[in-house]
Amino acid sequence: MAAVLLAATGCTTDSAAKDTDTGGPGKESPAMRGIALPSWYRTDYDSPAADRYLRGIRATGARWVTFTPTWYQKRRTDSGMHTTQETASDTSLRDIVRRAHALGLKVMIKPHIDLPGDADRAEIRPRDRAAWFTSYRRFITHYADLAADTGAEQFAVGTELAGVSGDSTDWRDVIKDVRDHYDGPLTYAANYDEYKKIRFWKDLDLIGIDAYWPLSDHPTADTGRLRRAWEPIRKELAAYAGHQGRRILFTEAGYVSQRGSTTAPYSWTVSGHTAPAEQAAAYRALLDSFTGRRWWVGVCWWMWDDWPDSGETPVRLAYTPHGKPAEEVLREKWGGG
Repeated sequence: MAAVLLAATGCTTDSAAKDTDTGGPGKESPAMRGIALPSWYRTDYDSPAADRYLRGIRATGARWVTFTPTWYQKRRTDSGMHTTQETASDTSLRDIVRRAHALGLKVMIKPHIDLPGDADRAEIRPRDRAAWFTSYRRFITHYADLAADTGAEQFAVGTELAGVSGDSTDWRDVIKDVRDHYDGPLTYAANYDEYKKIRFWKDLDLIGIDAYWPLSDHPTADTGRLRRAWEPIRKELAAYAGHQGRRILFTEAGYVSQRGSTTAPYSWTVSGHTAPAEQAAAYRALLDSFTGRRWWVGVCWWMWDDWPDSGETPVRLAYTPHGKPAEEVLREKWGGG
């Protein structure tokens, strides 16, 4: 199975270090070197900045880029989702996939459902679940068609929907519908505290995890300490991959350049104090800990630059590694020029 998945994902092979963890499927560990470029408005992917951003992503040594078209629901109990002015237009999404391919980048399309403001999509619990899944199938197959039409190399059937991801029968129906529209490898992006509750991994090609594990109880730029924090998590993941017979992709991982980012990687607002060294140490510790593990497919970092005039978090405090020591870590580890 691992050989099939290796070919299907088209991942670029780094040096194949031996995996000392037990239970992981596969013979060696090619790494999916990716960075997400999310959109927050319908014309973001049409922005004049798009080509510059894609070139910047490629210059780190990345070989993949993730795009995140997003639909919304007003309340967590709503029975459906819809486009808004914050949804990337289909035309812009098609165009940016074409631009990425022209630069030699592979593409994962990872559609999101969101709630207004700072509400967490994991809180979505529709009052009419049957109606919600009917609406969701329309949403996700729309993007599966777009992924097929544009030649996107990978597709995510959902992201961090913990309030409904326990409905395994409905998700198997979603996955079947998506496979009728798209032939490439499929994953689901489970949050780090959600993945063990998923019962449909064997219907997918890869286990996807948004890897926002807290690594420390206080701010630290000590790479060795952070590597040690990853050790029990890594062993647990290796065993889980073996049990499921699927390799693991970190569909997201990231750290704001704020003091304390390693204590709460999932937070945009840990503090108002810059800490680029802590961000860089976290990048290095993750790559040191997982690169070469045969059961680990790779990582798509969250995220590259915000679009001009759209960022709510100042760049110096944001998730982006661009222009910070974390970007130099990527260039060193991924061979960027």
